[in-house]
Amino acid sequence: MTGTALVGIIMGSESDKPVMQDCADMLHKLGVPFEMVVASAHRQPELVHEWAESAADRGLRVIVAAAGKAAHLGGVVAAYTPLPVIAVPMKTSDLGGLDSLLSMVQMPTGVPVACVAINGAKNAAILATQILGASDAVYRDAIVAMKSEMAEG
Repeated sequence: MTGTALVGIIMGSESDKPVMQDCADMLHKLGVPFEMVVASAHRQPELVHEWAESAADRGLRVIVAAAGKAAHLGGVVAAYTPLPVIAVPMKTSDLGGLDSLLSMVQMPTGVPVACVAINGAKNAAILATQILGASDAVYRDAIVAMKSEMAEG
């Protein structure tokens, strides 16, 4: 996607890419420029810190964070940025993603993280676009067009 990225997609593992490609594809369809990075909150905490802390200065307005198992990535990112963070809990082999989901929605006061369904990458992209659309008619119109398309079947 060309242009300055407005949405940052961060995932904890390369194995999350097939699911998160749906997020990237939906953002592309909606005309939202984005960037994508793989960085683990546990294995690369300094990289996550640097990426999240500099996100707003780089022009990002919304972050989508995908992780599985302990799923701390969304919360760690939210701790380092004033931007809204949308978490995508990844389906896991142990508990089917319930572990990821519960890790993401149990954030302490002051560090909110919105959360979509397990493997809900497309909805994360749509929600990110809706957040952008609250202050930018171009993205609001993209959501209106998408919903109109859906209604037509």
